[in-house]
Amino acid sequence: MNVRVASVGVGKFGKRTEGLVELAAEAAGLALEGIGRKPVDLLVAGTMLARGPGGPLPLLPRLAGRLGLESATGLRVEAASATGAMAFHAAVEAIESGRAQRALVVAVEKMTDGATADLTRDLAAALHESEAAAGATMVGLGALVAQRYLQRHQLASDVLGPVTVHDRAMAGRNPRAHLTGPVTGAEVAASRPIALPLRLLHCAPISDGAAAVVLEKGRGGVGVLGLGQGFDALRLIDRDDLTTFVATRRAAKQAYEQAHLTRKEVGVVELHDAFAPLALLHLEDLGFCGPGEAPGWYAHGWVAPDGRLPVNPSGGLLGRGHPVGASGLAAIAEVARQLEGEAGPLAIARRPRVGLAHSMAGLGAQNFVTLLGASGP
Repeated sequence: MNVRVASVGVGKFGKRTEGLVELAAEAAGLALEGIGRKPVDLLVAGTMLARGPGGPLPLLPRLAGRLGLESATGLRVEAASATGAMAFHAAVEAIESGRAQRALVVAVEKMTDGATADLTRDLAAALHESEAAAGATMVGLGALVAQRYLQRHQLASDVLGPVTVHDRAMAGRNPRAHLTGPVTGAEVAASRPIALPLRLLHCAPISDGAAAVVLEKGRGGVGVLGLGQGFDALRLIDRDDLTTFVATRRAAKQAYEQAHLTRKEVGVVELHDAFAPLALLHLEDLGFCGPGEAPGWYAHGWVAPDGRLPVNPSGGLLGRGHPVGASGLAAIAEVARQLEGEAGPLAIARRPRVGLAHSMAGLGAQNFVTLLGASGP
């Protein structure tokens, strides 16, 4: 592919006092500064939950005006919690088609200013309407997936704890992360039950935040190697197997084939772990290990910064935070920084040549895989 990542910008995740447009403009400004404020001819913005006093918030024109990009064309996308990844893919495809030469991609979410009950209802909108009508929630169905995974592989629920412990340790190195305090396995196991086997510390926090990426036509630096997207049945009852996400497998196959690479060449991964057990399924679905083997990767430290395959060195969703519309783009930005050698305190032991970012919409009905590669030494 003839598209490169020219610059990235990620704001602080957590409980922020700024509004949605301000958060988006902050991250966008950081990315634009990285290219010396060169002209941008396409603005792609993504958000899942944004609403204003009178209804849906017109994010795109407000952000364009705030950034002085009125002469650019614009596109707003939404794909639930994979919105950021979809925004990136849309911009890449626009550049590949010749529609644009340079694109600014921004993904943002403001979540901490609403009631938890309202937020739970809004997130459940990504589920099938029959599930939502029956009172199902994202965390409730996530618990069903976790139960089935543990049962299938005859595992105890304590295999979930190391995922949280790892992510929180990684977030402690990340000045942009929401939760920077480390936790122990005992603390995870003692945290409040939410929907068993999921406890509070198995779940990503409610966060505000934004990420931005500038893409350019051309090669050099960090390039886009492959994109993949996959769908699965929206209703869980219509899926053949709850211990795997077919949408991730389809997306990974597309991305690997487009990049002419295999999973063995990937040197760093950012996974969508809104709940701890999801990291285990994703690691397996992306081909890095076999069914039921992912818990061992966490137990043996193979996902550490100096391990066999560093996973979520930014802290992942469990530590970095999960402003739903922004998380997918933040993962891509973090992978790009690792490839550039600009990850600072988050740098893994060996600078990778290829990195993978994974994002999931809803509970796996539409998943994305992005492969990036570094050119030169």
